[in-house]
Amino acid sequence: MMDDHYGLRGRPFQLTPDPRFWFDTATHGKAMAYLGYGLSQGEGFVVITGDPGAGKTTLLGHLLAELDGERLNVIKIVSTHLRADDMLRLVAQGLGLPGDDLSKAALLLAIERGLHEVARAGRRTLLVVDEAQALPGESLDELRMLSNFQAGGYPLLQIFLLGQPEFRLVLQQPAFEQLRQRVIAMHHLAPMEVEEVEAYLMHRLTLVGWSGRPRFTTDALAAMHRWSGGIPRRLNQLASRVLLYGAVEQIENFGAPDISAVIEDIEQEDVIESAPEPVPEAAPVRAGRIAELRAVPEGSAETRALERRVAELEAQVASQSDALRRVLSLLVDWVEKDDGRSGIDLDALRGSAA
Repeated sequence: MMDDHYGLRGRPFQLTPDPRFWFDTATHGKAMAYLGYGLSQGEGFVVITGDPGAGKTTLLGHLLAELDGERLNVIKIVSTHLRADDMLRLVAQGLGLPGDDLSKAALLLAIERGLHEVARAGRRTLLVVDEAQALPGESLDELRMLSNFQAGGYPLLQIFLLGQPEFRLVLQQPAFEQLRQRVIAMHHLAPMEVEEVEAYLMHRLTLVGWSGRPRFTTDALAAMHRWSGGIPRRLNQLASRVLLYGAVEQIENFGAPDISAVIEDIEQEDVIESAPEPVPEAAPVRAGRIAELRAVPEGSAETRALERRVAELEAQVASQSDALRRVLSLLVDWVEKDDGRSGIDLDALRGSAA
């Protein structure tokens, strides 16, 4: 719907990480510089941390897309509280080795031989562990041991660790002093600055065919930055809803009031989703409350407050019904243009829109 209204060829603000939409903010540029420095050194650990949604996975995807697969063998692991033995088996699999039936000692020996084989073929091995904050201590220590493998004084394995901010606290524990000494670079992905928001939005829109519609005022951009905190995923979430709102309301230029309206909708949904299930009341209690309400004198302050609240709720329901009808009407138009290929029941849609 929003794609048709603004003439876009795809979804510019999807929440799933996509390296195609990589945008070089100041903090992401620094992270790439640290990763590049680490690769040039060819040893030790590089640690990148960031809040959920800060762009760690997109950063990793962009890095891997830039690497030369002919010169570098990359093993990627997403940590889900992996025990040390399980992690070693995944490393072995990344080297093309069977490891399911091997003891730990045999597994380590097989990994070392596999790393030697990769090195003899003229390639280096890079191990990337995402969500590293979930690794148990024994698994982190095993990674340190793997980093000790050498051939002729040169390391056979380099390791990149990506995790949430608490991973830095983990590394500060005395038990990981030896691993910490092997960290050659560390960077924390900070939120975007407000000055970067417009360029970020335009970059993603341009990749899907943006031709000048829509646009955002300075106040709208500031409101989007405040709500998202400069976190890319939250900004994507808000921007996607803003475009949907704009398609429904036929908006070409978004101002701060438009952003506020969308934010209010999102926050109302969050309240509804987080509300606890109502606790059933005993019939006598309900009857007692009904009797209390009936006993309220007409024209009293309490009655007037209840009447105002009922009027507000009725107005809100009417507004939501109007918005729903507009959405359904747009959907009917889209299905008609689609010549029925979507398989949607057009008569049912018309009935709902009416």
